[in-house]
Amino acid sequence: MTLNAVDSDFIETLSAQLPEGTLSAPEPRHLEEPRGRFAGQAGIMARPRSVDEVSAIIRACAAAKVGVVPYGGGTGLVGGQVMQGGPAPVLLSLERMNTLREVRAASNVVVAEAGCILADVQAAAEAVDRLFPLSLAAQGTAQIGGNLATNAGGLNVLRYGNARDLCLGLEAVLPNGNIWHGLSPLRKDNTGYDLRNLLIGAEGTLGVITAASLKLFARPVAHETALLHVPDVDAAIALLGMAQDLVGEGVSAFELMHRQGFEFLQATMPQVRLPFKDLPEWAVLVDFGLSRAQENQGILERLLTDAMDAGIVTDGLVAQSEAQRADFWAVRESIPAANKLIGSISSHDVSLPRENISDFILQGRAAVAALGSFRLNCFGHLGDGNLHFNVFPPEGKNKQEFKHLQGDVKRAVHDVVADFGGSFSAEHGVGRLKVQDLELYADPTKLATMRAIKSALDPVGIMNPGAVLEN
Repeated sequence: MTLNAVDSDFIETLSAQLPEGTLSAPEPRHLEEPRGRFAGQAGIMARPRSVDEVSAIIRACAAAKVGVVPYGGGTGLVGGQVMQGGPAPVLLSLERMNTLREVRAASNVVVAEAGCILADVQAAAEAVDRLFPLSLAAQGTAQIGGNLATNAGGLNVLRYGNARDLCLGLEAVLPNGNIWHGLSPLRKDNTGYDLRNLLIGAEGTLGVITAASLKLFARPVAHETALLHVPDVDAAIALLGMAQDLVGEGVSAFELMHRQGFEFLQATMPQVRLPFKDLPEWAVLVDFGLSRAQENQGILERLLTDAMDAGIVTDGLVAQSEAQRADFWAVRESIPAANKLIGSISSHDVSLPRENISDFILQGRAAVAALGSFRLNCFGHLGDGNLHFNVFPPEGKNKQEFKHLQGDVKRAVHDVVADFGGSFSAEHGVGRLKVQDLELYADPTKLATMRAIKSALDPVGIMNPGAVLEN
């Protein structure tokens, strides 16, 4: 279906249906994405304050065959929020829909509009002595609607799951403008197709999420955190098994880091203090969130002792204060920023079965080495099999010198991922960056079914054109 560009007649028609001030020209920041890979365009920007206004916008776009690009916090890394070419769309920002409608401590539920900042939802949960566990580097900017639209992952997936696992119900506007009132707080509701999980992870291609009922959890009464040196990735995986045997779901995070990441931090962010004199080849950040019954039991000290006796940990530090714990986490959370300052040739957000991770890293390194003498920083959420496998130019070189190899590097890495039954997109989504990867690696039946669903719900093709699926 051919879409139309926003024009003056469309703007006049839409403006008559909305409160004054809802429509404006997009600001430059709304047409950018964090890595600078895409420059977007839009005919007009709409900033509604209610679900009814969103409905009016979508209904007008469907009637005029004008595309809609939903925009949250703008922190997505695969271009889902920016549309480079084609007829100029409406850029639909949810930033004004930022009300926390309800906090139900007894039911462990918070109802948040799509434009709520993730950190504000976390704070609202803390105010009633609860935890909303979704945790991302961009949580001060990322919005709940975008988190759900991309099924965001982050640091606590090992214990609490992805954004999908933290959502009980949705309010959303479908491509015909109809509103789905699905903000159920129920944990059990087997009444037909699961529209909630259809919209979560769809990246705005099947509708616009406007609010969500989110799960809250009991707050751990104590945290124990350690930064441990391990000889190799197999040792790190063995350590994870030991940790889970010891405290089960008390393992909140288990983060893998490589020496290259520490070297990047030293080169670009000397203000981030590395708590060890000699850089380890591999290290893991282990975080336990403990219940009252587990508090003051010295569980992490016991893990460290047992692991060192078994030879799977060679050195390590257990945080002795909240400040030291924050310092440990600052190391892990600063690695992406250091990577950005170095400048990658190609970055990969992949997931693999735990038993294949070590072999993948070896074969992935070999595949990249066959293309050039590159530096490789492998780090990520080992507990849930999610690695960031990023390729950088040799020291003293600029990534632009190797831009012509970007596609070859990505294909080489993703081919190895596919050989091990992994995913080329673990937590960042498909967006526009990985549309061709989906075409190449996805199961044909899955692709055909996705296209059938898209065609059934959005026959005009107005919702986030060019994202996830080819036009």
